[in-house]
Formats: sequence, structure tokens, C-alpha cells
Amino acid sequence: MEASQILGYVGALIVGLVLGLIGGGGSILTVPLLVYLLGYNPVIATAYSLFVVGTSAMVGTYQKHKKGLVDFKTGLAFSFPSFLAVYASRRYLLPNIPEILFSTNGFSFTKNMGIMICFALIMVLAAYAMIKKEKAIPKASGQQPYYKTFIQGLAIGTTTGIIGAGGGFLYVPALVLWANMPMKKAVGTSLIIVTINSLIGFMGDVQTLEIAWDFLLIFTGISIIGIVLGVFLSKFISSKKLKKSFGYFILIMAVYIMYKELK
Repeated sequence: MEASQILGYVGALIVGLVLGLIGGGGSILTVPLLVYLLGYNPVIATAYSLFVVGTSAMVGTYQKHKKGLVDFKTGLAFSFPSFLAVYASRRYLLPNIPEILFSTNGFSFTKNMGIMICFALIMVLAAYAMIKKEKAIPKASGQQPYYKTFIQGLAIGTTTGIIGAGGGFLYVPALVLWANMPMKKAVGTSLIIVTINSLIGFMGDVQTLEIAWDFLLIFTGISIIGIVLGVFLSKFISSKKLKKSFGYFILIMAVYIMYKELK
């Protein structure tokens, strides 16, 4: 086993630890880890990330369900437009994007660069959500018409499909604002949406990409071990302080990715 692969598996454990300790954010490490440490193509990396994210979210859903914090009816209704967008973007959109998006003065902006830049921008948003002081999200006066939720679900699902991250930090405020759901229940319910979106999106990849199942299953298994360990350690460590520190780390990584891709 090569040293880089061993480091990759250590990274998988860290991804799980972060998810278990702060309840989110760990999945956003998966794509940079696969691309820059293990040398995977961004398209493959985002596909693998969807599987890791979806499987991890499934474990999280079970944990939240035991506490009565998952609204399956709302989650399934909200996930319908999202998983359509995720599947379509992985199965039809990404494979048909040209390898070179544009060229100017000897500089070529490629599809892989575009994916990583989009990923970095989402990382900036995720970092902001972790760093800012937590405030109660104001509830809407009533549930909005479903056609609006459908359009919003398509938008979030497309983003999830392209960058290979679960989009949990986008779904939580959406459920609070659009479904009038309490924050704790929104967090739990978002996990079922992330599970469905990620795994169905990955099904689109299985039809177009060659998947190294031995590596992917080991990587995912180690991440789940990290989640279990992280949940145990979270009883002794302040998740709020960790979340803010991790947010700054994610912000630094986002800047690094932009520099790496555009230099």
C-alpha cells in the first residue's frame, strides 16, 4: 500500500471524526482529499464524495431518528425535486460539459477547474455558516406553495450534483424557512434528503464511470468508524468551538483551492 493511500485512509477517519464531532462539514473535506492527496480526477472525486456523504448521512439519519428528530414525510417530499436534479446533473449534465470551457491568451479554463472553483465557492459559504454567530432563523408565516419549493430543490440539487457535497448546510435553513420546521428537527430531516440525493446522484455516476469499489468501500467504512468515534468524543468536547475553528480551516482550504486551480 502506497504512503499516499495510507494518508488518504487517515483522511477518511478525520472526515468521519469531523462529522461526528460537529454534525456536519466533514464531507466537504472529501473532494479536496481525493483530488489533491490521492490524485483523483475531480469528476471521479465528486462521485466518490456522493457515496461517502450519502452513506454517512444514512448513519446520521438513524441516530437522529432514534431521538425523534427526523420528519420523513417532509424530507421525502422536499427531496423529490432535489434528487431529480442531482441524478440528471450527474448522469447527463457533467458528462456532456466540454473538457475545455474557454481559452484566452494561452490560458485554458477546463471542466475540472470549473468543478473545483465551484466547490471552493461552496466551501466559502459553508465556512461562513460555521464561523458566524448562531442566530435563530426566522420562520415563515406559513408554508410556501410547493412549486416554489420544487424550484428551490432543483437549484440545490443541481449544486449538490455538480460539486459532490451533500448540501446539508443549504437544506437546514430551507426546511426552517420553507417548511416551518424547528431547527433541531430540520437538522435531522436534512440528513434524509442528503442521503437520498447523494446516493441517487451516485447511481447516475455508476452508469458513466468506472468505480474502484474496493477503495471506495474501505474509505467509506473508515469514515463511518470516524463518525462513531466522533459522536463518542463529542460528549467531552465543545462542538461550538470546534465548529468555528473548522470554519476558518475550510476558508483557508477554499482559498488554497482557488489559488491551486488558477495559478
